[in-house]
Amino acid sequence: MKILDNIIDILRDDNEYYSGEGRKYLSNSDIGSLLSNPKEFKKPQEDRKEFMVGRYLHQLILEPEKAKNTIYVDAASRNSKAYKDFLIERGLKVALLKREVDDVHTWYDAIRSNVSMFDLIYDEPNQFEVPAIGEIFGEMWKGKADIVGRDYIIDLKTSGNIKDFRWNARKYNYDSQAYIYQTLFGKPMIFLVIDKTTRMLGMYTVSEETHERGKAKVEAAVKVYEKFFSTTSIDDINQFYYNEEI
Repeated sequence: MKILDNIIDILRDDNEYYSGEGRKYLSNSDIGSLLSNPKEFKKPQEDRKEFMVGRYLHQLILEPEKAKNTIYVDAASRNSKAYKDFLIERGLKVALLKREVDDVHTWYDAIRSNVSMFDLIYDEPNQFEVPAIGEIFGEMWKGKADIVGRDYIIDLKTSGNIKDFRWNARKYNYDSQAYIYQTLFGKPMIFLVIDKTTRMLGMYTVSEETHERGKAKVEAAVKVYEKFFSTTSIDDINQFYYNEEI
């Protein structure tokens, strides 16, 4: 148990979780590549505006001290000279625009001003950004929960159209995320969602059907991992191809 606790402590550091010790473990972010394009498995992804926006919202809600360090530029667009000069001066590949930061603050205000959402997020004894590791289908997986509550775990999401969120759970692998996290933390999962345009809020619990679909995805992903990437694998990933009936 002491070894496990030490690993968990290490994974509390985002750099270790995403780029260091955490790379030894499978995660829900690997589901997409393992099931759709295994040749991209574990390949580093460059930071993108979408990632930065989501990260900033999470930090405002859960880690406000980190949010204070967010870098942004007051430029009209990413095609402007001001934006390009800013990147050169700071040695960056991408940065948030001030208007994007302002948008995130409106989402943040909408969430905090809703009594039910506020209570779900900040209820005692909730813990934020909690890592966990565990064995699923014979392989070691990791997860970092946004919020771990007494009876549930919560994940914060944004949506371009909140009415489509329950259908997008399959597309964006929220079903497999729910299965992995519920397995690692031993608690049911709730998604709290804000529509980026209308600022409408939603709370989504996980049905048995979604849980089972997520479980099937994880099991299928493990089979691909063990075939091409495990320490005992003898198959060449360059020989991968789809073989399906239509």
